[in-house]
Amino acid sequence: MRFGRGADATSNVQDRRTGGSSRGGGFGRLPIPMGGKGVGGIGGIILVVVVTLVVRSLGGGGGSDITDIFSAGFPQASTAGAGQDGAATVTADADLRDFVAQVFNDAQDHWAASFAEAGEDYAEATLVLFDTPTDSRCGGARAEIGPHYCPPDETVFIELGFMRQLGQDFDAPGDFAQAYVVAHEMGHHVQNLLGTSDEISGRSEGERIGDDGLSVRLELQADCYAGVWAKTVYDRGLLDPGDTEEALDAAAGVGDDRIQAEATGRVDRDSWTHGSSEQRQRWFRQGFDSGQPDQCDTFSGSI
Repeated sequence: MRFGRGADATSNVQDRRTGGSSRGGGFGRLPIPMGGKGVGGIGGIILVVVVTLVVRSLGGGGGSDITDIFSAGFPQASTAGAGQDGAATVTADADLRDFVAQVFNDAQDHWAASFAEAGEDYAEATLVLFDTPTDSRCGGARAEIGPHYCPPDETVFIELGFMRQLGQDFDAPGDFAQAYVVAHEMGHHVQNLLGTSDEISGRSEGERIGDDGLSVRLELQADCYAGVWAKTVYDRGLLDPGDTEEALDAAAGVGDDRIQAEATGRVDRDSWTHGSSEQRQRWFRQGFDSGQPDQCDTFSGSI
C-alpha cells in the first residue's frame, strides 16, 4: 500500500508508547440513526454496530465496554533498545506508527466525506498507540487485549506489537493486513456513533451468540465496511499487487472456526461471535467489489 512519506500521520493521534510523543485531537457524537432508530443516513446505508477482529471466541458478554478484542499473549511493541538491534526496532516502530496513523486518518476522511455527502455531520475518532497499560473508560488498555475500540471514549487503541504478529500468528503478513485491522476499528467507531451498540449489547446472549447470531452478523457487516474503504484505496491507485489478498488472509486468520480449531482442535458453532473464515473473507470481498455500504446488509437473509 503506497502512502506518501509526507502524508499526515498525526491528526487525532495520541502516541502513548514508551518514548512516544503525545498528539491529540477532538471528537464528538455523530447524529445518524439506523433503520428503526430514525431516518437519514448515506444513500440508504444500513449502518449497524460493532466491528473488528477478535482472536478468541469470546462469549459476547455485555459486561465489558470493549466491543472488539484481540486477545492474549502478544508481545508489546519495543520502542527502546541497545545497540543496532534496538535502533532498528525504533526505526521499524516509527514506520509502523506512521503507517497505522495514515490508514486511520484515511479511513476517517472517507467516512467524513460520505456523511458530508449525505448532509450529516461526522464526529472524528481518536487513535491511541500504546505499549504499556494506559487509561480508558473501558477499564484501561493493555497489550494483552491488543487492538480494540472503546465506545465511551470513541477511541481506537492499537498495540503495535500485535500488528507485527499478524503474519506470524495468523498467517497474514503484509501492510494491508494491518490496514484491515485499522479499517475494522474505524468502522466500529462509525457504528458506535449510530447508537446501536447499546441496543445490540442489551439483547440476550441467545440472540447474540452462535453462527447465525447478531454478533456474527454485526462482525460480518464490519468486514464488509472495511472492504468498502479498501475499494476507495484501490480506486486511487494506492494498492500494490497482492494487497487485497493480504486483507483477505487477515480476515480468514481471525475466523471463529480457524481460531477454535487451532486453540482446541474442535469447532463449536454455537459459541461463535464473529463468523467463519469463509464468511469474513466473503463479506470483505462484498464490500470491496461493490464499493457501496448499502450492499453490506448482513441482517437480511442468510449469511
